[in-house]
Amino acid sequence: MNNFKKIGLTALAGSLVATSAFAGELTASGAASISVANVTGSSDPSTGKNFSMANHVVFAGSGELDNGMTVSTSFELDNGDEAGSGPFDSHSVTIASDTLGTLVFSGHGGSSAQSAMDTTAAGDIWNNTLGITGRPAAAASGNDSLFYTLPSLMDGVAVTASLSPGEDTANQHSRTSYGISFTGVEGLTLNYGTGDSGVKGSKVTSTTVHAAYATGPFSVGYSITDDDSANSPEITGLQLGYTVSDDLSITYGQETVSASNQTVDQEVESIGVSYTTGGMTITANTYESKNGGFSTGAKSEKWALGASFAF
Repeated sequence: MNNFKKIGLTALAGSLVATSAFAGELTASGAASISVANVTGSSDPSTGKNFSMANHVVFAGSGELDNGMTVSTSFELDNGDEAGSGPFDSHSVTIASDTLGTLVFSGHGGSSAQSAMDTTAAGDIWNNTLGITGRPAAAASGNDSLFYTLPSLMDGVAVTASLSPGEDTANQHSRTSYGISFTGVEGLTLNYGTGDSGVKGSKVTSTTVHAAYATGPFSVGYSITDDDSANSPEITGLQLGYTVSDDLSITYGQETVSASNQTVDQEVESIGVSYTTGGMTITANTYESKNGGFSTGAKSEKWALGASFAF
């Protein structure tokens, strides 16, 4: 039996028998943003200015069962990231209990225990049309996946596990992933996640280590993500932050993508300023990449201005 299935799922399912939900609540929330960006350089063919927008609305409902457990559901309208789904995007059902933990079933948009941690310390600044190519594989999640958070083991320690069933073909298999977070020291966060992807006979194991520390207005974070496939890139991230006030913050980020079969590393740096007032956040960012596509001397630059609104 898969180890993940042993972690309280039998007890969780049994406690749901012959229960009913009390009247709950249904809420709606959302966000929208507009931005302008300019990309120049040899690493990416997209040059000049471009305008863009984003928006989504999330409907959420929750209720309490007569055995003390809570059940909630979330459904996102976001112009259909899932092919053929129309305007529908991420959706999930969550079952939670203080004694049994929290189980999330994601019909679409779920994360694995490892992929939930693999955003770099700098915030994936490589993903800004700067010509940066290659990235370690993330542990599989996908549609119809399970994400389980164990009950509290001790103060400051959280353990997660996920299961992504294989597709109905001969080459697929169920993929598992595990993660642990430590926040037991004030200002310090340590994350470790590992999990697998790929098909039968060519399984890939991905690993993320992430550390962050904040004291007063200063913060620093560092991360490493890699996988064990041949010549796979490794990506490291560094972020330094300074909080000027409750509304204003400044960050510096750096990421390096390296691979054993390449002679140069890809590098990207960014400086960002964020100002929040009411439900609006205004951001200004600059980016610079070097050796994009592992091509020696390739460079790209970008600046971006944005305004986002929460409601």
